[in-house]
Amino acid sequence: MPVRQLRRHPIQLLFNQERYITQNWERKTREAEQAWQAQAQEIDTGRKESMLSVLEKRGYINAIAGYVPLTHIPSTDALTQSQRRERNELDQLMTNKRIGAYVGVDPTAPSLHVGHLLPLMALFWLHVHGFHTVSLLGGATAQVGDPTGRMMSRENQPSTIRKENMINMHYQLKKLWANMEKHACSKHGYKWEWAWHRELVNNNAWMNKLPIMEVLKLLGTGIRIGTMLGRDTVRNKMEKGDGMSFAEFTYPVLQAWDWWHMYQTKGIQLQIGGSDQYGNIIAGIDAIKHIAKTHPDPNIRQEDENPLMKPMGFTVPLLTTAAGDKFGKSVGNAVWLDKEMTSTFELYQFFLRSADADVGRYLRLFTFVPLPEIDQLLQQHEAEPSKRIAQRRLAREVIELVHGDAEADSVESQHGVLFPSSKINKKNATLLTKKEPENTDINPSLNPDAQHTTSTNAPPSNIILPQSLVLNQPIARVLYSTGLVSSRSEGHRLASARGAYIGSKPGGVGGMGDALSFTPVMNWNPAETEKYLIGGNLLVLRVGKWKVKVVKVISDEEFETLGLSVPGWKEERSKDEEVNNNGVRQGL
Repeated sequence: MPVRQLRRHPIQLLFNQERYITQNWERKTREAEQAWQAQAQEIDTGRKESMLSVLEKRGYINAIAGYVPLTHIPSTDALTQSQRRERNELDQLMTNKRIGAYVGVDPTAPSLHVGHLLPLMALFWLHVHGFHTVSLLGGATAQVGDPTGRMMSRENQPSTIRKENMINMHYQLKKLWANMEKHACSKHGYKWEWAWHRELVNNNAWMNKLPIMEVLKLLGTGIRIGTMLGRDTVRNKMEKGDGMSFAEFTYPVLQAWDWWHMYQTKGIQLQIGGSDQYGNIIAGIDAIKHIAKTHPDPNIRQEDENPLMKPMGFTVPLLTTAAGDKFGKSVGNAVWLDKEMTSTFELYQFFLRSADADVGRYLRLFTFVPLPEIDQLLQQHEAEPSKRIAQRRLAREVIELVHGDAEADSVESQHGVLFPSSKINKKNATLLTKKEPENTDINPSLNPDAQHTTSTNAPPSNIILPQSLVLNQPIARVLYSTGLVSSRSEGHRLASARGAYIGSKPGGVGGMGDALSFTPVMNWNPAETEKYLIGGNLLVLRVGKWKVKVVKVISDEEFETLGLSVPGWKEERSKDEEVNNNGVRQGL
């Protein structure tokens, strides 16, 4: 008689699967910790360089913050000793513990600029060496604006502009991180490890639901007004500028709370900031120490100071050119990382024009090129300065990092055509042929032969549409007009397959709020699309991971005056003209 095989219950199978995943995760975590401790021993015995030493040799460390209290200004000798102590404490902390580090950026503009790259590069170096890294997008703090170094208050931005900036910068940071990982691994020999962990977070996630009483109770008792009034930013703005608003005055408190939240929930112990952020970093350190020491919850409260739990920070140097100009400005204008605002060619030219006295420092700060190789490049440059070998390598590396290798190949080719005497070492371009797709759909979810969109080939995100192509229009037509699909029928199929998304409040109940959230589109009643407009004139659409369109909706008259055109616009104009002509004929 055959033996009957016992069938496991689906719940038992699910339980076993979850248990296996948990055990596997615990094993990998254990192995990663053992590898970290083994590395720490190598550093302690001098067989390997510490992370802080790597950052120092490349020039990322301007000032280390973490120990000197604001209420005490020591003598020069004492300050030197304190700085040395801070340096050693940070070195030990980063050696013995895989700490978390973060860089914060407020989306007060539509794009990052080259000045933002410097603290981010320090964070990138930490990431490829195994540290937990966080990019913090200040959607909430941008509503106040950091007053540091400003004499005049920022103009209040409309809600739609703030959200548009937030969306643009979110995807820009996302692409930059993806490009960086690919660039570091494929070109500079870093190998992705399981323990690598990076996050992109928005402080709207916790700030928008933060009770003011919680801030006052946990942090307010540790803030001294005299200390805050003594800060250079406050004093200068009050004495020489247009005064300090209460919102601006509390900005360091908001930034400090961000850090406390991430310290408690993500283990973020290190903040990296620009040279003007030292005061804000110190304020954050004081806030974390105060809350950790006085927190009413015994599970959070730290009775005794643990060296491995210390919050610390450092600032990157303020960069100026050899001529004394502020780095990142070109003829008085910021050099943006968004190629719609500063073209790839202009960005390439900006770094190609680096002075001989600056190029070595820029190679150390803005690239992953090893130091011995940088020394060789500088020697080659000194031997033949007219060839600008070092500058070309710098410009190429930055373009690859920010926009990808394809863009770097393209811009080098453009430069070679415009300046034929330039000697550029590049691979011969090879056109790869591919079989014709079976249909014209441009989305892989509908057409397997369609080109997959990545961080490096994603189309520009910003677009302007006339009202007549958005309001009371089928969502398939809106997708077509934005260029996210190649035809209305493709848009209809994509919506039917729930393969396109629209920016909305959680649950799809209306236009997107302060948090970046999406809901799948459907072939709904054309009037439904209007409820997803933000502020009456902004719409956010997404297909896949990288194809995003931030749509600004304007009147047909303004669209025509600007001389713009999008798919479907000519047909709409022809239809209007036909209606008008019929009306004239009927009047006759």
